[in-house]
Amino acid sequence: MRQTDADLKLNTGALMPMIGLGTWKSAPNQAGEAVLRAISEYGYRHIDCAAIYRNEKEIGKAFKNIFENKIRRREDIFITSKLWNTEHRKSDVRKACEATLADLNLKYLDLYLMHWGVAIPPHDATPENPLERFTEQKDANGFLITEKVSIRETWEAMEELIKASLVKAIGVSNFTAPMLIDILSYAKIKPAINQVELHAYLQQSELLEFCKHNDIVMTAYSPLGSPGNFKEKGFPILIEDSAVKEIARSHNKSPAQILIRWGIQRKTVIIPKSVTPERIKENIDVFDFELSEEEMKIIAGLNRNLRFVNPYPWWKIPYYN
Repeated sequence: MRQTDADLKLNTGALMPMIGLGTWKSAPNQAGEAVLRAISEYGYRHIDCAAIYRNEKEIGKAFKNIFENKIRRREDIFITSKLWNTEHRKSDVRKACEATLADLNLKYLDLYLMHWGVAIPPHDATPENPLERFTEQKDANGFLITEKVSIRETWEAMEELIKASLVKAIGVSNFTAPMLIDILSYAKIKPAINQVELHAYLQQSELLEFCKHNDIVMTAYSPLGSPGNFKEKGFPILIEDSAVKEIARSHNKSPAQILIRWGIQRKTVIIPKSVTPERIKENIDVFDFELSEEEMKIIAGLNRNLRFVNPYPWWKIPYYN
């Protein structure tokens, strides 16, 4: 498989590159340079963004540079962003999408996702700091304050974005199978993507099977197990797993490249995040080898159902229980 062939067809008929650059936790003063380098130097054709990452304006400057200077054509780059939980009301969805488009210096998005299946009230914001609107509010007992907005209301507003030619495809993120069953019961436009935490320690094979059956592509965030983000909390480090390291040695590749290749061979989209040039380059250099059936089985045996991203400690909502 060549990099230029590494696309998955969405239920819209569009092709989505299987490797993208994630921008979660990329600092605003680093995100734009990472995107510019990924596209102009290393051949990335897919960038994953979100309003809540608070770096879309800088990424937008990179896009402006790339497209106005014809480093790449807009139609050759697949760009995703996400609707934050404070913007779920029907009256807010289009405004939120248009704000993201303005920040990213784009006329349309290739994909727009509901970031979580939870609606929360917007926080008071100032003109100087409009992103303060995204701040989560808790009650006296530390529970997230939610808003009475159904997923259906939000999804129907998302469908209107396609009719308005603001986005080419819509999808969801962090959705469980019951949530997908609900949305499929009324959606006029079914989700093209479900973006979830997905890696060798959290393989989500049953959810992947369900999504494939319903023609929904899965995108894997934290595909390397969030190395560094949770080390201080005592979580195991996936890229240091002995089985992964042994397979990496046999292919003369890094453990990260083995994990990314494993995700590709499962027919999932992978969005590893990095702002380090060497890592950005390494993460897409996975098209000159293939894991054997036995190696795929070894990695399949590593599953621990371990979530690095669990909102219960933040929200006191047992989201995945």
